[in-house]
Amino acid sequence: MRRTLLEAVLIAALGAALAFAANGLSPRGLQLTRNYFPGGQPSSSSHAESAPPANGTAGDTNTIAADLAARLKADGLQLADSALALQLFHDPRREQDEIIFIDARDAKHYEAGHIPGAYHFDRFHPEAGLGNVVPVCLNAQRIIFYCNGGDCDDSEHAAIMLRDSLSLPREKVFVYGGGMTDWTAKGLPIESGARNSGQLTSPAAAQPARSNP
Repeated sequence: MRRTLLEAVLIAALGAALAFAANGLSPRGLQLTRNYFPGGQPSSSSHAESAPPANGTAGDTNTIAADLAARLKADGLQLADSALALQLFHDPRREQDEIIFIDARDAKHYEAGHIPGAYHFDRFHPEAGLGNVVPVCLNAQRIIFYCNGGDCDDSEHAAIMLRDSLSLPREKVFVYGGGMTDWTAKGLPIESGARNSGQLTSPAAAQPARSNP
């Protein structure tokens, strides 16, 4: 049984690799550097830090969230807000990889700090993480992609890449809009180094400054 499972994983990984290769050769293939969301915010790679406006009002925040949800829906993706991301993180199914988080930033940002247990997939270097993410994506019930949040759209591109290449059901693919910016601001656990390294920190949630009496 175990041998059969391993063979299935290898076949899936090989198939995904061939799909990426075919995508690169096809004139209709997905262009990794192209902005597929021309109506949204300017594209910003995770290779540069990005964050939502610090002093935005509740109305501004709701408008940004609504625009992002509409953009994702147009591309067959679902928006995971802060509450849903945290709920899925604490879901017991995450321990069995039935729920997985995928960090779509580059290796430098991932190793500096990511959501604990998150897998790494950099769309600019798909070959580096392909062997790890293919089998878990095929078996997971929920997949949550994220990057820095704000203007960063690497999570959207990565989600589309893997969803289309692996023929993943759309209903199980989510994008965490707030990303690491939102996660860190809430003081949630952060893992540094490799996945499941055990190097965890819990930064304090941002608190408003107090004026001296």
